[in-house]
Order: sequence, then structure tokens, then C-alpha cells
Amino acid sequence: MRILVAHNCYQQPGGEDEQVAVEVAMLRSFGHEVAQYNLHNHSIDSMNRFALASRTVWSRSAFLELRRLLRMHQPQIVHFHNTFPLISPAAYWAARAEGAPVVQTLHNFRLCCVNAVLFRDGRVCEDCLGKAIPWPGVLHKCYRDSRGASGATAAMLTTHRLLGTWREAVDVYIAPSEFTRCKLVQGGLPADKIVVKPNFVYPDPGFGEGGGGFALFVGRLSQEKGVETLLAAWRRLGGLIPLKIVGDGPMAPNVREAAAMDGGIEWLGYRPLDTVYHLLGEASVLVLPSRCYETFARVAVEAFAKGTPVVASRLGAMAEIVEDGRTGLHFEPGDAGDLAAKVLRLLVQPSELAQMRQAARDKFARSFVADVNHDALMAIYERAIRTRHPE
Repeated sequence: MRILVAHNCYQQPGGEDEQVAVEVAMLRSFGHEVAQYNLHNHSIDSMNRFALASRTVWSRSAFLELRRLLRMHQPQIVHFHNTFPLISPAAYWAARAEGAPVVQTLHNFRLCCVNAVLFRDGRVCEDCLGKAIPWPGVLHKCYRDSRGASGATAAMLTTHRLLGTWREAVDVYIAPSEFTRCKLVQGGLPADKIVVKPNFVYPDPGFGEGGGGFALFVGRLSQEKGVETLLAAWRRLGGLIPLKIVGDGPMAPNVREAAAMDGGIEWLGYRPLDTVYHLLGEASVLVLPSRCYETFARVAVEAFAKGTPVVASRLGAMAEIVEDGRTGLHFEPGDAGDLAAKVLRLLVQPSELAQMRQAARDKFARSFVADVNHDALMAIYERAIRTRHPE
């Protein structure tokens, strides 16, 4: 199949960029012809505010460039990932103008939330969910703590709701979890166009030994990721279990201070994927203390691939992906005492931990491998083609 994949890369690469790269590699491994259209947010630094705001709503340059690429490659499907802010929803109309079916993977809540994470002031926030004009996001400066930047994002959402873009210009949306799908429907996206297809890991990194005797956190060091809860839990554990922290972000000073005060906490900063896989394979448990709605939590599936159980907040897609008592344990979001207790439970019950390790690996092999994902993606592509071209 001929496929054009379009993605607006982030300034700080994360799970979304990684998932796009993995999906492209997987498609090519199955013999598909994949062309890519990538823009990068590094170019934002050289743009003035008015130009960026205008481009966020409608990027004429992306519209024209995509039409040129569509005529050149003649893809059977156009698969979008992130379009914010440089590609813009104008890209969907470019595909429609050339008669190409459109699939959009929704890695976050951008189409119903100004800051894309449904999180504000240390708590889950659904103030804009379902609103035709997401004015609370502007009022509270939810995007980049800027009323101007938040206003531009809200203008994009409002304009394309009025234009009918979300219903008319996209043939199929992909949500990575059922929880995410439900929230997107609450946010106003057409329920009949959203299908669930989880993310996956490719290539298979292989089963790990799990003999390192430490807990692991991998992710952005920020409030919504539950870093404060994580550090508070380790203060309660009093050095009983070593903790390795991989990642960077605005709460890096808090992590650095905690590591200086507690010899059992080690901050490793950013690490490449192969190092993360090695750590996941050695860890006794992965900790996911997010206080926001994760749309999928890719690192949980990477842990499953290595046979590592996950202790996760009972919140959002994490509660859906991690089976409590089977592939890991749930704890109450924001409750450091409950987190500490659940981690300790696994570490003092080696037989339960061993059973969870095998269950986690089995779950990965059933649901999160390339073959399963490829079949699901092909079915979605065929659906989009039938929708755009019923004949």
C-alpha cells in the first residue's frame, strides 16, 4: 500500500515522536511504500507571534506542500499524527482536495483541550470539554502560560469546529485506548468515526531478567506526571527500595535535591531508548504515578515487553492497560502512602512478582506486537478508503 505519513515533531522528543517512527518502520517492514511529511517545532523560535497564530489556524504553506506531495506520491491513504501547530488542520483539506482518504491518530486531547492534557493547577480539568469555544483555556492561559498562545489554539479549535473539519475532512480517527475514545466523544468528536487501536512496541526488545532490585520511573519530570507523588512515596519508604529516575523537565531541580538527600534515589537524566529498554529489563517494577489522564502510557507497554510489572495510578488509560493484580497494581492518584505500600507489596512477595512478570510479557505478546498492530491498522485504512470512495 502507498501511504503518506504526516507529523509535526516536538521540540523535546517524546513518546509520540517515538511511536510515529516505530509505526513507519513497522509499515515498511511489511512491504508498504511510506512517504513522510515532517515539520519540526524548532522553526517556531524564528517566527513572530502573529505568523505562528495564523499558521496554527490555517497553514497555507503546509496546504500547498501537501497537495504537491500527494500529486507526486499518489498515496492510497494519508495518515496524520500531530498537526499542531505548523501543519494545521488545513492539511486535511489538502488531502480531501486531492481525493485522498484521511486517518488521524489522536495521541493527546488537543482537539478538545487547549493544553492537550486535560490538566490544570495540579488537577484533572475538563472545563473546556464539549464547549464550542474553549474560553476557559484562554482565561487560564493553559497553553505555554500565555493568553495569546492559548487564544491562537482556541481559535484553531473553534474555527475548525465551525468549518466542520472534524467531521467532514477526517475519515477515521484512531484513539489509543477506550478511555481516550470516550473523552474525545465527550469533547465533541464524532463517535462513529473513532476506533481504538493501541500503540505497540517494535522491534520486540525481548524478555528481561528483572534482577536489578530497583524501581524505575521513565517520563517527563513535571507535575502532571506525578513526580511530587513519586518523591513523597520514596521518602516514606526510607531507602528500602532503590529508585532510578529517567527523564528531564521542569521538576528536575526537585529530583536532583531528592537524589542528593537520599542515596537510594538516582537521577539518570535523559537516556536513549536502548538504555531505557535495558533498565526496564533489569527493574523489578515500573512506577507510573501520573496525575493527568494518560491517553495510553506507552512506557507501560515497553515494560510489559520486558516482563516488568507496572504500579500505576488508577486513572485514565493507565487503569485500562495495567490489569490490577495481574500485570501490576493500581494505587490512588496522588496518594504517596498508597503508592509506597503497593511497591513494597510487590518487592516483599517474590512469587506474586514472578507471576506478574510472566503475565505482563503474555499481555504484550497478545496485544502490543507488530503483527497484531499491522492487521488492525490495515483494517482502519480499508475503512477510511471505503468511506472516502464508496464505489
